[in-house]
Amino acid sequence: MLRRVVIAASVLALASNCGGGGSETSSPAPQPQGSANLQLDVARGTGSGIYRSGEGVAVSAHEDPEEYYFSHWSSDNGGVFADANARSTTFTMPNNAVLITAHYLPGVAPDEDVSVARRWSEVLLQSIRNDYARPTVHARNLFHISSAMYDAWAAYAEVERPWLLGNTISDVSCEFSTLPESVDTETARVQAISHAAYRIIRHRFVDSPGASVISRDAEALMGYLGFDIDDTSTDFSSGSATALGNHIAQCYIDLGMADGANEENSYINRYYIPVNEALQPELPGNPNISDLNRWQPLLLVEFVDQAGNPVVQQEGTIAFGGPNQPEFLSPEWGSVVPFALSEDDLKIYTRDGFDYWVYHDPGMPPTIDGELSNNYKWTFSLVTIWSSHLDPDDGVMIDISPASLGNIQSYPTSFTDYPAFYNTIDGGDSSVGYDVNPATGAPYDAQLVPRGDYTRVLAEFWADGPESETPPGHWFVILNEVNDHELLQRRFAGTGPVLGLLEWDVKSYFVLGGAMHDAAVTSWGIKGWYDYIRPISSLRAMADRGQSSDENAPSYSINGIPLQEGFIELVDADDPLAGDQNEHVGKIKFKAWRGPEYIEDPDVDEAGVAWILAENWMPYQRPTFVTPPFAGYISGHSTYSRTAAEVLTAITGDAYFPGGMSGYEIRRDEFLEFEDGPSVDMTLQWATYRDASDQCSLSRIWGGIHPPADDIHGRLIGIRIGMDAYDHAVTYFEGVAP
Repeated sequence: MLRRVVIAASVLALASNCGGGGSETSSPAPQPQGSANLQLDVARGTGSGIYRSGEGVAVSAHEDPEEYYFSHWSSDNGGVFADANARSTTFTMPNNAVLITAHYLPGVAPDEDVSVARRWSEVLLQSIRNDYARPTVHARNLFHISSAMYDAWAAYAEVERPWLLGNTISDVSCEFSTLPESVDTETARVQAISHAAYRIIRHRFVDSPGASVISRDAEALMGYLGFDIDDTSTDFSSGSATALGNHIAQCYIDLGMADGANEENSYINRYYIPVNEALQPELPGNPNISDLNRWQPLLLVEFVDQAGNPVVQQEGTIAFGGPNQPEFLSPEWGSVVPFALSEDDLKIYTRDGFDYWVYHDPGMPPTIDGELSNNYKWTFSLVTIWSSHLDPDDGVMIDISPASLGNIQSYPTSFTDYPAFYNTIDGGDSSVGYDVNPATGAPYDAQLVPRGDYTRVLAEFWADGPESETPPGHWFVILNEVNDHELLQRRFAGTGPVLGLLEWDVKSYFVLGGAMHDAAVTSWGIKGWYDYIRPISSLRAMADRGQSSDENAPSYSINGIPLQEGFIELVDADDPLAGDQNEHVGKIKFKAWRGPEYIEDPDVDEAGVAWILAENWMPYQRPTFVTPPFAGYISGHSTYSRTAAEVLTAITGDAYFPGGMSGYEIRRDEFLEFEDGPSVDMTLQWATYRDASDQCSLSRIWGGIHPPADDIHGRLIGIRIGMDAYDHAVTYFEGVAP
């Protein structure tokens, strides 16, 4: 790797306002004049050619890539920029060949008034987008890097206590001694935060499919800040902020090898083996399943993970089933060292020689052969009924404004009460909406849109597909958008003095990061132990067995699917689905989304909704992904989202989005990626963070990914995780943490 000699803004200026500005450099040593035929290569810009030493060359950076912003130029071998922060500038050639590079920062432009923690948050989120879709791993990355930035900040605080720095966690001791009083605190914090974040990101993403882009982005920010990536000292005894940041990074790297995540072996599973043979979604039915209560892997023609990465499973793992059969992601994650989870909320179960750690144990979900078998059949049947709502041309219009959505008064606590909470036939939940916007005192304006557009938009908005930062990162994006809102007052918990940008960011990231990590540890601990089936497996398996509504009707089976007129019916001899030889007569049919095989070009095609053979049912997803490769119960999206909603409510001191409403603009025929649409413009509007969380939960049902059985416990557990994480973080802010 070429070492970049970077000309950037001074650290002192960045300490108070990490927004960039002009930069200067010391004059280079005099160069012999007149040397000809010197090669200038311009990376990510124009101006390459053969020049003389001392010659001024006009160079220009390329246009900004999407979600990136030009920040500065660097040279690998001397020369002088007239203005290293200008997109178009003059470069004076040295007496040698040289490579100069235009650099871009992700997320926010250099002239934006944001903290250094925010800039590293953007690099981290972009790193996650360039990695494999691993929500557990990335919740942990978000926590550890956010916590490292907080530790670097708190090292210079009089009251606040660091989390790992100066403490021992999971037998990892992170030593810390008092820093010299003469240290320029604000400058040192920027420097320590940057070196800590940089080194952890480089370590955690070294084997990422986007490793080269990730290192480029991290180096670009270090260069923009004027920091030397080759300074790896960890001896901070003299007060070196660089060394302190490197030391903190090493502590978190060491913790990562000791916290139970199995990072040293690329997070592979050590004990878990699925009980069911794989389902091949492109073939009819589900003939190989043996247990309709347990998770079933998928054998795909091609597997592309939810981040858009083609993935080939490697031989040698404990449950290898083929190159395109994704293994269960993180079934043993419950034993990873958490942030605020308590042993009082922990149960340990043993299966196949492994102890499954389960926090906030919700108990067994409904099973097809248990006392709640009717609830099992209802919960999965509802998923295919709601699949019929993905048609924008069915004439159903709904109000998606806070006047109608949100403000749920209570959640059911028993599986038998779930049908009263959800609208089985028409979709949605027990939202009552709001009379007025508390920020304006005026009623919320209604926003009527086709139900089939809203359901598809909602499913994709929260799906966290390609170029996404995964569900926990999605809530960091929402937090950053809230932080950017002009009406937000940065008073922690809504009281006290207005905090500076850096203090607000490191504290809010610390709380949210810890909470997201605990949500992952909890929900995946539950997933691993209860190992619950996904809708595609259950629906096809029940339909293969027949119908369970009428013992005297054709195709009866006690383990079949209940019939629902207009949505789940039997194929008869006069049905267009009967087949040329009536081979499908007596089978189950669904009125549902027709599936990805009807989409040749997602820019122009819609699969639509129609009667299909139930044996061919597919969730609203790409055929290269189909369903997340892990058990359904409990929903990670429901858990992450409600956890985050509680955290944002607590740290802002306000349940409502700034201004009383979110505003995510969705453009007609542009937003959807699975197929064409939506057919109208719309704005996703939620009054409160909890309302957004609730709609996220529903999105997974409309998307065919989760049934109601997975959902409610995720929401209820998320409430506890979010509140506990906030309370635990406050003990560090108040300096009373044990």
